[in-house]
This record gives sequence, structure tokens and C-alpha cells, in this order.
Amino acid sequence: MNPSRPLHGLVLAGGKSRRMGSDKAAMLHPDGRPLARRCLDLLAEAGCDALAISLRHDQELPPSTADIVDLTIVRDPADGGFGPMTGIGAGMSSAPEADWLVIACDLPRLDVGTLRHLIDSRKPEEPLLAYRSEFDGLPEPLCAIYSAESREWIRQALAADFRCPRKILMRHDCRLLDLPTPRALENANTLEDWKQAIS
Repeated sequence: MNPSRPLHGLVLAGGKSRRMGSDKAAMLHPDGRPLARRCLDLLAEAGCDALAISLRHDQELPPSTADIVDLTIVRDPADGGFGPMTGIGAGMSSAPEADWLVIACDLPRLDVGTLRHLIDSRKPEEPLLAYRSEFDGLPEPLCAIYSAESREWIRQALAADFRCPRKILMRHDCRLLDLPTPRALENANTLEDWKQAIS
């Protein structure tokens, strides 16, 4: 990771939200902002040089994001994708010279301090940096920094129908940090998850 390279922020908001029953990107956080907008705001506040959002091929841009200047929109292919890996790959391909801070939109407890700690912990020789899961000790791939060099690993994985970004981190010497804020990466896939995450 080269600190002199631009750091772009990517929000993954293209999931179908089947278990939630409604589009998670549009759900209102207790602070009043839709989750997708809140995540983009956090990336900007943390210091990202540019912002992007990953959507399904037929998904409308969340209205709450329409006023963000120079927001890059990347889309899954019409025939479907490989979940978060597709969004990560598309985002990184839109600016291959940049390092990327990638986050999922369904992290209602995420805070700017958690993102800044990740950014401030980068080392030039590291291709990847992530937090250690509070639940199983494994890498958290949906709040992680992917260097420009790691784009080729993502491309190769997608070409091989490999869909697990966590295993990309595990296979390529990803240093793990402990979360500075407990529960900051608690995600919400169901209404019950949502209630617990915002409690």
C-alpha cells in the first residue's frame, strides 16, 4: 500500500436484501440518513480522495446520493455477479491506480474513527489490511483496504468463479487489526439483526 497513491472509498450496495425484505441501502439509520448515504459520508469524512458505489445492473441510484459530486457508479453485469467480489472488482477497475477502502452498506454501527484507524494503520509494504472479526477471528473483508496491486488477485478470482473475498485476504498476507470500537462491524441481514445492531 503506497500512502502517496490516492485512496478511493467504495460502498457495496448491490445486494438483493432477500433476508431483510427491503433494500438495505435505502434503510434509514437512526441518525436519519439512508445507509448507503451514511457510508459514503463516513468514507469522505475519513479522508478518501474519491467515492464510488456498487449497484446491481438494474438498481436505481439511491436518491440520497444524487448530490454527491463525482460519485462513480459501478454495476454488476446483467447476467448477475459473484456477490461482493463483483462489486470490489468493478470498483477497483474504475480507478486501477488507486488503493481502495471497501465497506458494505449494511454496517449501521460503523463510525468514522474505525475507518480512520484502518487508514492510519497502513504500511507501504502491505497489499491488504483488514479488521479481525470479533466473532471468529478471521478477516473482515467488507471493511478493508485493498491495494492497487491486489486488483489482479481479485480479477483472477473472478475469472475462476471464486466468490469469497475473505479467502482472498487469508491467502495473501493480510494483516489484521483489532477493532477500536466494539461491534462497529456488526452487520444487519435481517430485521432481527437490524434491531440488535442499532440497539
